[in-house]
Amino acid sequence: MADLLLESWLAQQRGRITETLFEFLRIPSISADPEHAGDVRRSAEFVAELLRDAGLEHVKLIETARGAGLPAVYGDWLHAGEDAPTVLVYGHHDVQPVDPLEEWTSGPFEPVIVDGECRARGAIDDKGQVLYEIEAARGLLAERGALPVNLKFLVEGEEEIGSVHFQQLLLEREEQLACDVVVVSDTGMIAPDVPSSTVSMRGLVGFDVALRTASIDLHSGMWGGTVPNAARLAAELAAALHDGDHRVTIPGFYDQVRPLSAEEEASLAAQPFDEQEFRAQAGHVAYLEGEAGFSPLARIGVRPTAEVVGIHGGYAGPGIKTIVPATAGLKVALRLVPDQRPDEIEAAFRAWVQSRLPTGVEAVVTGEGGVAPAVTPVDHPAMQALAETIEAVWGKRPLWTREGGSGPEEALGRMLIAPVLFLGVGLPDDRIHAPNERMVMDQFWKGLLAAAELQERLGRLRFPKRDDD
Repeated sequence: MADLLLESWLAQQRGRITETLFEFLRIPSISADPEHAGDVRRSAEFVAELLRDAGLEHVKLIETARGAGLPAVYGDWLHAGEDAPTVLVYGHHDVQPVDPLEEWTSGPFEPVIVDGECRARGAIDDKGQVLYEIEAARGLLAERGALPVNLKFLVEGEEEIGSVHFQQLLLEREEQLACDVVVVSDTGMIAPDVPSSTVSMRGLVGFDVALRTASIDLHSGMWGGTVPNAARLAAELAAALHDGDHRVTIPGFYDQVRPLSAEEEASLAAQPFDEQEFRAQAGHVAYLEGEAGFSPLARIGVRPTAEVVGIHGGYAGPGIKTIVPATAGLKVALRLVPDQRPDEIEAAFRAWVQSRLPTGVEAVVTGEGGVAPAVTPVDHPAMQALAETIEAVWGKRPLWTREGGSGPEEALGRMLIAPVLFLGVGLPDDRIHAPNERMVMDQFWKGLLAAAELQERLGRLRFPKRDDD
């Protein structure tokens, strides 16, 4: 295997980079907690200083919602020439809450390295992955004095609360953020010896369904058996969401689902799957279920799904209250795949709810926002550069996977009109969003080397000039 671009440089810099990672992870930038708004801003300022120190220019904090939101960070280096591609690296510096605190083996913001893994909140999601992208740029500038691409960084501060102001940020700064390729380091791989890359993330639409059958709760002895029970209707609605084969019963739900390409089919078939381990990681569930005719891996990445994420109604306090509930409700989350459209699925869901309820039952369906699915064709030249990069660093051609979750990557690709490449090094057991979150340091160092290698390979590509009109 040929020498990698930054191997010698990295050998001299590991100690400094590890300490920088620790310093970054000590900042409790929990975006969901208003009491940590100052820490999120401090985290943004830390990223800005990292970018400046690495040699990036035009570094600044980007305020969101006119200062009412949490700041993102921008920086660039644009001296590779007009013919060189422009690459935008996206990541986020905010983190999840740490509860339950008692399950951490060390302080969530007191990073330690144990058994070759760095443990701290944000280690893998996403501060560690942001850092190796910045350090790759630093290393190339230090070793060569130049980068092979025109490089831009956008490091968000609201990803863990749904990127609530992100599309507005992209709209307002479309010209500043214009690029040929987006690189995201906020995902993972199947295993260290089974390298892979995400090619798609599912979309998401959510709903709160509120039911009312009467103006007041009624005495179950006087009225039970004669009047509609809102709690029972909510349960029936939840049960009716799937048929006996666990297929979603919303009419037209599967009509626009795009089939996999032959290369993706082959990658899916080649992915290892251990059901016992999978069930253990899922909280030791007793069995698996899902849409008939599809494997568990297909169900969580390739197929659309519907989940009842909450159901409520009637009395839930101590003891029992003998009523016929007048109100009840459920919350539903639908994960979408290419080419399903959130607006079409929302209209179909609303119609489905109305069709399932008796006349006279009031149903208020409130949409909880939507994210469209994102996909990058595996035959795109930039994807081939990514495949070559991963093979050079991990020693194997990557498998192509589809991510079950949702994120702002769809907006990046759509609004910037650029393919999205996922160079993530997370592993399935990295305990993302859970106590003892970790970054396997061997994956971190490989991620840094791969970030530099990807720049080099993307720098050889030529993209059509954009029409400024």
